[in-house]
Amino acid sequence: MSSKTPRPSDDEALQSGRRRATINDVARLAGVSKKTVSRVINRSPSVRPETREKIEAVIARYGYAPDPQARGLAFRRSFLIGLIYDNPNPQYVVNMQLGLLDGMRGSGFELVVHPCDRGSTTLVPDLRAFIERQKLFGVVLTPSVSEDEAVAEMLREIGCEYVRVASVAVDSEVHSIVTRDRHGGLLAGRHLAELGHRRVGFISGPDRFRSSHERRGGFEEGLKEHGVALDADCVAEGAYTFESGMEAAARLMALSDRPTAIFAGNDEMAAGVLHAARRAGLSVPGDLSVIGFDDFQIASRVWPPLTTIRAPTREIGRLAAERLLGVTEGDKRDPEWRMPSLVVRESTATPKG
Repeated sequence: MSSKTPRPSDDEALQSGRRRATINDVARLAGVSKKTVSRVINRSPSVRPETREKIEAVIARYGYAPDPQARGLAFRRSFLIGLIYDNPNPQYVVNMQLGLLDGMRGSGFELVVHPCDRGSTTLVPDLRAFIERQKLFGVVLTPSVSEDEAVAEMLREIGCEYVRVASVAVDSEVHSIVTRDRHGGLLAGRHLAELGHRRVGFISGPDRFRSSHERRGGFEEGLKEHGVALDADCVAEGAYTFESGMEAAARLMALSDRPTAIFAGNDEMAAGVLHAARRAGLSVPGDLSVIGFDDFQIASRVWPPLTTIRAPTREIGRLAAERLLGVTEGDKRDPEWRMPSLVVRESTATPKG
């Protein structure tokens, strides 16, 4: 018989009071995880009322009493969740915050926002000091700091709950939410190729971001489906900022055989492309089609409004908070809901001639 399966005598001993109930007994009898029992014991507001009632009923029936020393350790955590980011796009951070607050609503937890520099030589000790100083219950990591395995290892070492948001799977399902950036890039490539563009440009984000590589990889796949290649001279690196998009676009448009369309790795850079095109005397989409990525507010507020790839950042933030708080151990819905999607507006059209 497996050691995980209690013998009948164990239950009899519990019921008769000959053996003290443990937290493992409570979890088994209530049909929940040990972590959930611990949250109820420590009066965490993140547990569903019906789950709390079920656990409390088991505790009352079997007279379970938590070890005071262990409970004291649990109370060293606060009702604070940290958002740790090194993303240069402020709208991304705002949307992620809104999503996290959506998922935390009614839980009693509060949000602490902490920027960092992944390139810092003291990144890991600095983050550890921040988490321990604030006594954080858990953290949500966004790209590119979410891709840093040394940071994740530190969180596991100190026992801090965490969720990593990344363009590819970087951890177990309970600790990782995948944004599928490659699929978004593929949609961008298909769209431009189907419009008839054959000479296309790409402005990437910073090389240290995995999303930069995933979006480019998907873009090339989408072009290839229609027999179009991304020429090396039509690729420029940006920094996910308006200014870098403007500068990269100026270089691409200065080519003797300039591209008739540009896919920018995010909407901020795409807005910079629109500005550079206007400076160069080019019309959009008449002379140059432009497509972005994210579908943040700026995409519908520039002129012409941007065709872009919608990434459901706010919804992903909500899911990250729910998973961190144990409301959902995994997303039970159709995974298609968080796939990037194409939003066609007025900045793309068939090429002239």
